[in-house]
Amino acid sequence: MNSTRRRKASSAMALGTTVAIALAAMLSGHEAAAESFHHERTHMNSEQTLSKKQQAIAPIAAATAVGDLPQLNAALNQGLDAGLSVSDAKEILVQLYAYAGFPRSLNALGELMKVMDSRRQRGIQDAPGRDPSPIPTGPALLAAGTANQTQLSGGPVKGALFDFAPAIGEYLKTHLFGDIFARDNLDWQSRELATVAALAAMSGVDPQLQAHIRISMNVGLTAAQLGSLADALAEGGRADAALRARDALDKQLAASAKR
Repeated sequence: MNSTRRRKASSAMALGTTVAIALAAMLSGHEAAAESFHHERTHMNSEQTLSKKQQAIAPIAAATAVGDLPQLNAALNQGLDAGLSVSDAKEILVQLYAYAGFPRSLNALGELMKVMDSRRQRGIQDAPGRDPSPIPTGPALLAAGTANQTQLSGGPVKGALFDFAPAIGEYLKTHLFGDIFARDNLDWQSRELATVAALAAMSGVDPQLQAHIRISMNVGLTAAQLGSLADALAEGGRADAALRARDALDKQLAASAKR
């Protein structure tokens, strides 16, 4: 083992956490270490866990995705109490239409309006946040969306599906990764936390969940932070979603260990 790998291995072991297990798996190539990841998620320091604001995204997104409005009401209150701005909450719910559909998103936005009215009546003044900067239009939007998609995915996105249905590839580039991901009032890590939580809450979308676990790590979220997201789902009463998120994370760590 050269000096660089020794330093990396030493640092990973010093963490004494799930990140140590994940990194050890990547460095040593032992799949078993990656598979034990979610059994060793204790004693993480604050730099390896999600902030309270980030943790609050998971139950909001999950409740939106399955249309559980009573739980969404509680999750939105908790999120705003944790420091999410009104703009943050609104943007999460707007983005999720791309993953859960317009009906879920519209219902969730209506619930947010009820939450805000109730909080105002109780004298709570939530931070409004900010609106997004102007986004490109026309050909510039396609270029921006293509660049965003490539950066998020770690390379150009292509394949038989997009050859079979080119329109869906263009919609992804111009709308999802252009119109939505170009909006700068919510950072990419927060957007991915919302996406992973929403997909984990839904059944039958495992390939998309797996892809967004990978994208989450591409934008800087760590294995420990994604484990923390699964914990937040479980604590919010979404045990099935937590299981799906952990399973997708374990698969990603195992795949990374083989490279």
